[in-house]
Amino acid sequence: MAEKMRSMEVEVEEAREYFNNGNTKDMPWRRSQLKGLRRFVKEQEEAIFRAVNQDLGKHQVEAYRDEIGTVIKSLDIALSSLKSWISKKKAALPVVAFPSTAYLVPEPLGLVLVISSWNYPFGLALEPLIGALAAGNTVVLKPSELSPTCSSVLASILPNYIDKNAVKVIQGGADVAQKLLDIKWDKILFTGSPNVARTVMAAAAKHLTPVILELGGKCPAVIDNISCSVDRKVAVKRVLAAKFGACGGQACIAVDYILVEKKNAEKLVDLLKKCTKKMFGENPQDTNSMARIVNKQHFFRLKNLIDDPKVISTIVHGGSSDENSLFIEPTILLDPPLDSAIMTDEIFGPLLPIITLEKIEDSIRFINARPKPLAVYVFSNNSKLKKNIVSNTSSGSVAINDAMIQYVADTIPFGGVGGSGFGRYHGKFSFEAFSHEKGVLQRGFFGDIWFRFPPWNAHKLRLFKSGYAFDYLGMALVVLRLKKTHK
Repeated sequence: MAEKMRSMEVEVEEAREYFNNGNTKDMPWRRSQLKGLRRFVKEQEEAIFRAVNQDLGKHQVEAYRDEIGTVIKSLDIALSSLKSWISKKKAALPVVAFPSTAYLVPEPLGLVLVISSWNYPFGLALEPLIGALAAGNTVVLKPSELSPTCSSVLASILPNYIDKNAVKVIQGGADVAQKLLDIKWDKILFTGSPNVARTVMAAAAKHLTPVILELGGKCPAVIDNISCSVDRKVAVKRVLAAKFGACGGQACIAVDYILVEKKNAEKLVDLLKKCTKKMFGENPQDTNSMARIVNKQHFFRLKNLIDDPKVISTIVHGGSSDENSLFIEPTILLDPPLDSAIMTDEIFGPLLPIITLEKIEDSIRFINARPKPLAVYVFSNNSKLKKNIVSNTSSGSVAINDAMIQYVADTIPFGGVGGSGFGRYHGKFSFEAFSHEKGVLQRGFFGDIWFRFPPWNAHKLRLFKSGYAFDYLGMALVVLRLKKTHK
């Protein structure tokens, strides 16, 4: 173990030195790394499929959608936009700086640490890597030990496609993660649970290292009284896909629970049952359309949620499980106690509680009484309700009449707020997350605004207090007026 730790420290220092020598700042180098990542996900598609299936039991279609397709899209955006992203941008200046010019220069931060999660082992590792490399950083990537096959692919194959000096993939468990956190970084991006995030924050604070935390929370889906039967079916289908079809519910932005008016609950439950059977079959385990639970620890954690005597009687669909295959069938619950663990902890599995309300407008109060979620989903044709939820709740994002689709929209940032995390990335936001936008002001030696220098007097004070001191035209008028008064 000691030898392994020493080797890790050597690799980290190699990456730091590589950055310090200026090897990563040129645009051709950055483009070559992005192209290498693209070749990796394209050429190693079968290896990725096998690894994701081995670790999580995901079907190839789901694996491509979440681990390959989204990454290729992000890489194509980065490659086509890189020139504009790294270009300096002109900035305006106040009159006191006249005559001067100013511009903003995005510069890389340095050596960054990415600690990714097991539920999307390639997507959550490569998405931040795209931004970090596009910004010109060197990176240490620590994939999750809970998806060991995927971690092994990243460690053994990825270095063949990118600069080994700039990107180091370091495998290991909590001891390795802690050792990495003891090192000074220029930025850390962590994806995982709030409990581990506290450890990350505490370690980062020692070095004043900025941190992006991508956590989670209990993401609600508010389902209004949708009168059109076709719209109702579409809403239910999208909710189910964002619950049972999202790594078996093991996703930070998966639907955690549903809020619905009590009078509509029975109709909603019936529709959920029918659509669940249609999407995942009478025996979901045999259809291979839903991921399994990642390990026994999480399997029994989920089992305990529904085996709670106060909760088990609220199951209206599903509930069966297979310990040997780590599979839990899609399970729907109606009004489990609000103080039960299933309603206080993030579920992260294929268990879907429905909570009934007297009025759907009460959903705002319900959401606000709990920690801020990573996402809020609202399904409604009521413009006022949609507007009120957007305006009067706080979350990382809101999706209206769909769920999880915001994750693949590179033009809007992905990130949390409050207990669901902070910081943001995806698309240009990933580039910005790993860049520092440096302000540069430039001027010659000719020309100064005389009143900016001591000695001070009442005349100069009047200039500053005039309200025009930082406006070109206003300043000129004030100076002329004061000159006339002085005469």
